[in-house]
Amino acid sequence: MSPTTAPLPPTTDEAPAATTHRVLVNHEEQYCLWPAEKAIPAGWSETFNGPRQACLDHIEAVWTDMRPKSVRD
Repeated sequence: MSPTTAPLPPTTDEAPAATTHRVLVNHEEQYCLWPAEKAIPAGWSETFNGPRQACLDHIEAVWTDMRPKSVRD
């Protein structure tokens, strides 16, 4: 009899589309995709949440200048 192993959990790229994520932004107006079940780190705030792809689409729409705010000003 061969041992059986449980399947590994999906990686972030394989996570189901229904998984809720957050879009975070810091004081430099840099964006981050963050799992909803994790606490928001200090220095970041939530600007959007939803399925992973919706969050990625939101980031693409709003983060049009990748330079930190301190460099743009």
